[in-house]
Amino acid sequence: MNILVVTQYFWPENFRINDLSRSLLSQGNTVEVLTGQPNYPEGKVFSGYRSYRSNAEIWQGIKIHRVPIVARGNKSGIRLALNYFSFIVTGLLFAPWLLRKTKYDVIFVYAPSPVFQVIPASFLGWLKGVPVVLWVQDLWPQSAEATGYVKSPLLLKLLERFVRFAYSHTDLLLVQSKAFIKPVLKLAPKIPIAYYPNSVEKEFYSPQAIQVPHIQSLQSGFTVLFAGNIGSAQAMETIVAAAERLSAYPEIKIVILGSGSKRAWVERQVVERKLTNLYLEGRFPVETMPLLMRRASALLVTLTNQPIFELTIPSKIQAYLAVGKPIIACLNGEGARLINEAKAGVAAQAENDEALAQAIIGLYQMPESERDQMCVNGRAYFKQHFDEEMLTAELIKHFEAVIEKNKKDNH
Repeated sequence: MNILVVTQYFWPENFRINDLSRSLLSQGNTVEVLTGQPNYPEGKVFSGYRSYRSNAEIWQGIKIHRVPIVARGNKSGIRLALNYFSFIVTGLLFAPWLLRKTKYDVIFVYAPSPVFQVIPASFLGWLKGVPVVLWVQDLWPQSAEATGYVKSPLLLKLLERFVRFAYSHTDLLLVQSKAFIKPVLKLAPKIPIAYYPNSVEKEFYSPQAIQVPHIQSLQSGFTVLFAGNIGSAQAMETIVAAAERLSAYPEIKIVILGSGSKRAWVERQVVERKLTNLYLEGRFPVETMPLLMRRASALLVTLTNQPIFELTIPSKIQAYLAVGKPIIACLNGEGARLINEAKAGVAAQAENDEALAQAIIGLYQMPESERDQMCVNGRAYFKQHFDEEMLTAELIKHFEAVIEKNKKDNH
C-alpha cells in the first residue's frame, strides 16, 4: 500500500505520527509525508531548514516533502494563526506539483490542532481520486476556545462551519477518544467515524540502553514527575499550589521536564513562593524520556477544568502506562476514567490543588507493594489496549476498507 501522510508536524519535531509512520513502513507499506518546515515548540524554524522554501529529504526510509510555512513564533496569537493558515495555503499551492508523479492508495491526515490541515489533503485526494482518512486529535472549535486563543462567539461559530466543511471532505474520521465520537458526529453526520487511540514509541515499554542526563532532583526522595508541554491547558497553577501545600513533606518533590508558554511563570512562582520542592529541569531528547520517567516514583498528568478536556485522553497517559509507574491524574472525564479502569494510579479533580496534594500524599504513604501493583496493572492495560503493532495493523484494516469502498463508489 502506498500511503501519503499529511501533517503540519513531523520529524525532527516530536509527534506521535513519526513513530506511526515508521510502524506503517515496517509492516510492508510505502510511506511518504507532506509537512511544513519544523518549528515546534520553540516557534523558530530549526537549524538547517528555511521557512520560505520547499524541499525533500529521506528519514529512516520515509520520503518527506516540505512546503514553506510561517514559523509559529512565541506567545503570539497572530503568528500562530499565520502558521496554521500558511500550511493550508502552501499545501494547496505546492503539494499538487511536488507530488504530481506519485500515485497513492490512501491519504492519511494526522490532525492535532488545527484540524484545517486536512484541506490540502482533501484537495489532493480529489485530484488523485483516492480516499482521505482524518485522525482527529483535538476537537475544534472547542480547542481554540479552551486554550483562550478564540473568545468571540461569532468567530467560534464561523470556525465550527469551517470544521463541518473540513470533515465533510473526508472518507473516514478516526478519533483518539471514544468521547469524541458524539461531538464529531454532530458536525459530520454523513461521514463514517471510528475510535482509534494513540500508542507510544516502543522505547517507552522496551527502553534502550542509552546514556541519560543526570538530574539531581530525581536521585532521591518521593519524586512526582510531570513531562511534556508546560502550557495554559496543563493547569500549571494547580501544580504550583499543590507544591505549596506539600511543603510539610520534605521527601516529596515535583519535577517538571519540558518547555512551553507557562514555564517562565512557573519559574517566577518558585522564587516568589520560595518553593524548595518544585524543580524545572528543562527539555531533554525524547529518546531519554522513558528512562528518566522510570527514575521517578510517580508520573503526573494535569489538565484544566474545561468541558472539552473531559473528552480528551492526553497522549502522555499512554506513555505513562507503558513506562509502568504509578500515575497521578489531576483531570476530569475520559483521562481519569482510563486511569481508574486500568487500576494504574489515582485521580483527582481538575484544577483542585488540595485534591492533587492529597492524592500525592496518599500515594506516598501507600505500601510499596500496592504501588508496584499499579505499575503491573498499567503495563498490562497498555499492552491490551494500546500496543503499537496491534494498533498499526488495525489502522491498515481501516485503510483497506476505505480504499475498497472508494473503488466501489467510483465504478
